[in-house]
Amino acid sequence: MEAAKNITITLDEETAAWVRVCAAQKNVSLSHFVGELLRDRMRESHDYEGAMRGFLAEKPVKLKKPGERYLTRDEAHDRTRLR
Repeated sequence: MEAAKNITITLDEETAAWVRVCAAQKNVSLSHFVGELLRDRMRESHDYEGAMRGFLAEKPVKLKKPGERYLTRDEAHDRTRLR
């Protein structure tokens, strides 16, 4: 793990109060809590981007054969066909 970097952030009073309470509830320092929030957000962003790249790399699937028509909205939502 890399050495920690100190940064300064500015928060409005409401956000500062909220984050202090959240950190206290988890019994961690404010700095640790904010660091974890940002790490989680970074992981989510990387995971989403990876999933999107994987999805976009897939070959498109044809929904119908040439000359066939698409289902109407009513046909597509007809649940009686599933029973």
